[in-house]
Amino acid sequence: MPKKTQKLNSLDELKIIDDLSALFSSTLDLNTTLHETVELVSKVTGADACFLYLYNPFENLLVLSASKTPHPKEIGHLSLKMGEGITGWVAEHHRPVAIPKGAHKDPRFIGALPEDRFEAFLSVPILIKNKVVGVINAQHKKIFVTTPRLINLLSTIGRQVGGAIETARLYQETQKRAKAIEALKAVSFTLVQDHYSEDIMQRIIQMTAQLMGTNICSIMLLDEKKKELQIVASQSLDPEYRNKPPVKVMGSLSGQAVLSKQPVYTQDVRKESSYQYRDLAKRQGLVSMLAVPMIFKNKVLGLLNSYKPEIHHFSKEEVAFVQSVANQCAAAIENTRLLSEKVAAQEALESRKIIDRAKGLLMTKKNISENQAFREIRQQSMDRRRSMKEIAEAIILAFEIGEKDS
Repeated sequence: MPKKTQKLNSLDELKIIDDLSALFSSTLDLNTTLHETVELVSKVTGADACFLYLYNPFENLLVLSASKTPHPKEIGHLSLKMGEGITGWVAEHHRPVAIPKGAHKDPRFIGALPEDRFEAFLSVPILIKNKVVGVINAQHKKIFVTTPRLINLLSTIGRQVGGAIETARLYQETQKRAKAIEALKAVSFTLVQDHYSEDIMQRIIQMTAQLMGTNICSIMLLDEKKKELQIVASQSLDPEYRNKPPVKVMGSLSGQAVLSKQPVYTQDVRKESSYQYRDLAKRQGLVSMLAVPMIFKNKVLGLLNSYKPEIHHFSKEEVAFVQSVANQCAAAIENTRLLSEKVAAQEALESRKIIDRAKGLLMTKKNISENQAFREIRQQSMDRRRSMKEIAEAIILAFEIGEKDS
């Protein structure tokens, strides 16, 4: 016997809409919004299963984002192309579909989940300002006769849900921007407090990975002579990734970021012929990659890489955040290099002064030329396997002790 639609009067419908409005005004969490929506639709329709798909405009995909039995494990992993299946048709045409029986026989039906052989299928678009945000499906194992009134109610729910989803997403983006600002402050503070070191870089990529939600984040420095990129820091504990061979700049995906001085993004490194370690990517679960050059005064010093374990579109905000971190790292690396060169120059000057003084003492004591004094210091340095500075200091010390004794 066909399962009949739950009878709803105007007061029932008004209460449902009021309850929905109260719910959406009480939370800005997207997952809560989606979960409560499928619960409500399931209750209103008496469905055996309810699925909510969100539209990803960057990939042109409808991604399963919430469900009430029987496939919670498919959330975030199951997707349909726009126009694919009944769900894709509803999203593409912005129109609801109600099939009372034999839904799996409909030519538009796609058995993405083979064990699901629902008899009835009710699907409505989630819209905001006439743009599709997603689709809600209510499915029944038995024949289910719906009414225009129920379809109108679900369409109204779909529009309300669309507004709530948009608000929740804006809130998420605002929160993410706030976290990004705090992370950049933390990076700046870290770099100001300490000079560049691998330990500092390690702390920075850990902060970056945490904010970006990436499974691997790494810093590669450029060897200009060899034209190679070598990993110097990574939050990955797997030695296979940390110890992978240097990446050649020419002909590599990472090298494109170096040569163009622009961020490079790919949806799936496992399918990129220019990605040199595709087998490693498959073993490590690396999918989408963002490679951002570390630039200081128009000079590329290396790359900051960020990997996602699933296909992901890196937003402008995400790219801008990673670029800011990369540029701060580049400035720290270059400033440390300049400081090291300055210290080395000072040490060289100090060594030269000490050696010159030792030469003068030898010239006076042994009545020899400057060249002869220099050769003697150099010979002692070679024989004793000590630096010329150390030999010169020993000569000066011996001379000072001798003067005291006399």
